Amino acid sequence: MSTRSRRATIAMLLALASSVPLLGATATASSHAARPSAPAPLAVNRLELPAPAGPHPVGRRTLHLVDRQRADPWVPEAGARELMVSVSYPARRAGSGAPAAYMTEGEARLLLEARGLTGVVPAETLAGTRTHARVGVAPARGRFPLVLLSPGFGMPRTTLTSLADDLASRGYVVASVDHAYESLATEFPGGRLPACVACDEADQRPELAGVVRGRADDLSFVIDELTDHRRAGSLARVIDSRRIGAAGHSIGGATAAATMAADRRVRAGLDLDGSFFVDDAGTGLGTRPFMMLGAANVHSPGSDITDWGDAWDRMRGWKRWLTVEGAGHFSFTDFPWLGDRLGLPADPAVPLSGERSWHITRDYVGAFFDLHLRGIPRPLLDGPTASRPEVDFHRP
Repeated sequence: MSTRSRRATIAMLLALASSVPLLGATATASSHAARPSAPAPLAVNRLELPAPAGPHPVGRRTLHLVDRQRADPWVPEAGARELMVSVSYPARRAGSGAPAAYMTEGEARLLLEARGLTGVVPAETLAGTRTHARVGVAPARGRFPLVLLSPGFGMPRTTLTSLADDLASRGYVVASVDHAYESLATEFPGGRLPACVACDEADQRPELAGVVRGRADDLSFVIDELTDHRRAGSLARVIDSRRIGAAGHSIGGATAAATMAADRRVRAGLDLDGSFFVDDAGTGLGTRPFMMLGAANVHSPGSDITDWGDAWDRMRGWKRWLTVEGAGHFSFTDFPWLGDRLGLPADPAVPLSGERSWHITRDYVGAFFDLHLRGIPRPLLDGPTASRPEVDFHRP
């Protein structure tokens, strides 16, 4: 990745952290830094995430994990590294338990403030978004693959809720991980809402490799915790530790690759529109499969911004490089779906609708993990299809 490309990518991430298009428009690299004027207050009674496509009802458990073997890399004086983890899993029975919250009002307030939507979208409206998971329900009988999800730079794990719950409905245990001091809006026990220290300090670590490698350590720790029967209890009993995958959005996608390289337990990885940041990305994967799915305007071969070409050349196993025409950076998260339903102005440079973005993300992510963690053939991954003309396959 050239110096120019690195600087462009770092500038984009810093702009995202300070002026993130949380809802509505999914900005392109050229428009990340622009903060549009706030629209008039919106009258929305209830938001709802897309319904999962799989046959299982979905349960949810939230865990506060503390790695006492590591100090926090951003605030060492705070003590041990802390993580918040939402675990979505196939549930035993539908209709039992209480509805799982999307986020707290404190988290929603900070997200809306970051976007300049305070007073436009009520925090209680965003926080009250209906999910399709329930708390207090027993896991289904059986053993299921584990998938870890890491969010984008500055973003909370809630941005990947639709994806987590959809995978759980298809028969996966999914751990969505928030990394302390790397999120604009994550609430810890006691109502603590730590600032995104990484957002302020990332310009002092221009490679952002420290973020990626630190998160990889986090995900390995989460695997340790969730597969330990003494600590995870019933969750550990339904996880098949021989079938583990990792995926992430933006820098979370780089985290998926770095976790695979460092931890042989992770059998398959997926990057959603994220640059890799580490110079040896793709090395260490061996013959394990990896897929990259991103916006065509940034991650097509020949782009000055992407570092996917270098990583692709180092991958030796099954691999796919897919781009989506009309997508933006956040097209692979919950935001476009919610923005459409809020009636927020769309970015004309990102013509892909929230609903179409969701279906493409859901279908390709689900197909990838079905193939590589469950051994189910998925022709969707074999090449372009007429039903999804936006998706291009690249084999440079």
